[in-house]
Amino acid sequence: MTNKFLSKSLDLLTRRQTNILSAAFVIMMTVVLSQVLGLIRQRLLVSIFGASNKLGIYFYSSQLPNTIFQLTIAAALASAFIPVFTDYLAKGKEKEAHKIASTLLAIGFIIFSLFSFFLSLFAQQVLQIFNLGANFSPQDMILMANLMRIIIIGQLLFIVATFFTALLQSYNHFFVPGIAAALYNLGIIIGVLVFAPIIGIYSTAIGVILGGLIFIAVQIPLARQVGFHFRPDFSSLRSEGIKKIGRLMWPRTISAIVFQMGTIGIGAFISFLSDPGRMNVIFDFAQTLAFAPVALFGQTIAQAAFPVLSREKDKPEEFKATFINSFNQMLYLVLPVSVLFLVLRIPLVRLVFGASKFDWPATVATGQTLALFSISIFAQALITLVLRAFYALHDTKIPLIISGVSTAALILLAYLFIQVMHFGVQSLGLAYSLASLLQLIVLFLLLEKRVGGFGKSSLFPSWTKFFLSSFLTAFALYIPLKLLDQLVFDTTRTINLIVLTGISSSLGLGLYLFLTWFFDVKEAQAYVLMFKKVGNWREILKKSQELLGTGKSTTP
Repeated sequence: MTNKFLSKSLDLLTRRQTNILSAAFVIMMTVVLSQVLGLIRQRLLVSIFGASNKLGIYFYSSQLPNTIFQLTIAAALASAFIPVFTDYLAKGKEKEAHKIASTLLAIGFIIFSLFSFFLSLFAQQVLQIFNLGANFSPQDMILMANLMRIIIIGQLLFIVATFFTALLQSYNHFFVPGIAAALYNLGIIIGVLVFAPIIGIYSTAIGVILGGLIFIAVQIPLARQVGFHFRPDFSSLRSEGIKKIGRLMWPRTISAIVFQMGTIGIGAFISFLSDPGRMNVIFDFAQTLAFAPVALFGQTIAQAAFPVLSREKDKPEEFKATFINSFNQMLYLVLPVSVLFLVLRIPLVRLVFGASKFDWPATVATGQTLALFSISIFAQALITLVLRAFYALHDTKIPLIISGVSTAALILLAYLFIQVMHFGVQSLGLAYSLASLLQLIVLFLLLEKRVGGFGKSSLFPSWTKFFLSSFLTAFALYIPLKLLDQLVFDTTRTINLIVLTGISSSLGLGLYLFLTWFFDVKEAQAYVLMFKKVGNWREILKKSQELLGTGKSTTP
């Protein structure tokens, strides 16, 4: 029985995924592993370096290499490569698709290398963008420049690995790319554990290189299995596939530039605060926690839906049904987690980052920043799906324009909070939330207009049930948290803090599940069907898809 269970479970994870729920489930499992390893990585960093200036400098040093990565290869992969590559596969032109893919990888690698060369050459001058407040010493800036030069090598490897991920996802393989991405964090952990006693903060940059190598190595066997060989043919630059990728990606590239300007702008505003390295650590840790449910629920469902939406772009009713089903599934999952993060902010920060070198003022500031981020966790998750819906329709211009508007709002709010009102780093979490809510509302309304309407009158009842259940869940989390904290548990001890958080979370999420069952929320029924019996997962997934697609209840 055990062998049969393991065999079927492994089959579910490694086979090509043919529907969104199964694909999202597989991606979710790998994202959970990635998030766990990511949090272990952050906990390790803070346990060794604390909420220190040096650790903040490391976070700063990775921003510009990541910006170049987003502008070169990530933009093409996110918005253009998968739809075009999928079209070629659907038409039986696999060899031509692989030739285009090889050429795209070569071009992206060359462009990144050229930008990186100049960035390395003028590192100290360019990095002054993060020292506008003149709070970093010349030695700090030299350290930042040296770390960045090493990280650039890791980003070169990351380009190749991310390309393999997009390639394999186009074949509906999600497990291996997800595991590979998770093990990227393991590489950083190994680098820090092995080299921190020898070279200190430089071990983090060495870890990035190790992570990139692991990220590539894990995916190579499956890439070869699907028949891919790296054989760039620059004569294919004139092919319709490359031209189409170019047409689709340039608005996404500009959108990435706009977004990265927002990220760099936030870093620049943090530099005006006293002890900017420490403030950058606090902001990064709060954002890491807030991003966890976005990655777990938002990116997983959006990634799983993207190939399906791309295939259904010429079938309006099927496209709309797929999008709304995915939207509601995501909203159902992410709303209670947003509430949980908002209410349990301090216990969560203490449990995840509560090392001896992460002091109480840093814990409180991180918790406050996380609370303000939590307001828009659901919006940030849903944005990932709405953007992919536009990309599936081969429309990258609307996301570009709205991204520009939201980024401008973010920078304006950050300037207002930091430079005018002189608030702390916590206010940047609020700036992100307000900008994200604006972006989601505008994108959804424009997508609805583009596809001819979603029938909001049928959607509002479901959304009302989600938000009402989440609102009541907040009380179920807060009341036992306060009572048990004050009357029962000594939360200075870690074990008591774990028990307190576990009890509060169980009561809150238990109420949410009961309320969504009571309100006859069909998304709840679909997930119950899906997870009820792994041994019969094919039938369960089929029934779940039918339930979500028809809107019919299975309850008598």
